[in-house]
Amino acid sequence: MQTFNLKDYTGGWIAGAFEPTILQTRDFEVSVKQYTQGEYQKKHVHHKADELSIIVKGSARMNGKIYKENDIILIPKGEATDFYPLEDETITCVIKTPSVPGDKYFV
Repeated sequence: MQTFNLKDYTGGWIAGAFEPTILQTRDFEVSVKQYTQGEYQKKHVHHKADELSIIVKGSARMNGKIYKENDIILIPKGEATDFYPLEDETITCVIKTPSVPGDKYFV
């Protein structure tokens, strides 16, 4: 058994086809990230990957809609979204499939 720490991984990305990672795979990407209120991710789109964003704790606004704890948002490839956490310590788990480094295009 091995132990790791999220702080050692860029943006909480712990699995995928990039470095550093704990699990190297092209099948999917996984991130667990904590945000502070007001951090903003600009509107972007993925051309090759579908994304599941899970609000584990807190709340966030995406495309003008508010999501809260336990909400799961499916963002299919080709659909753009932004991300704005509404509370300190908002935590998300994001799963993208497949893992395609660089598949993030700002709109």
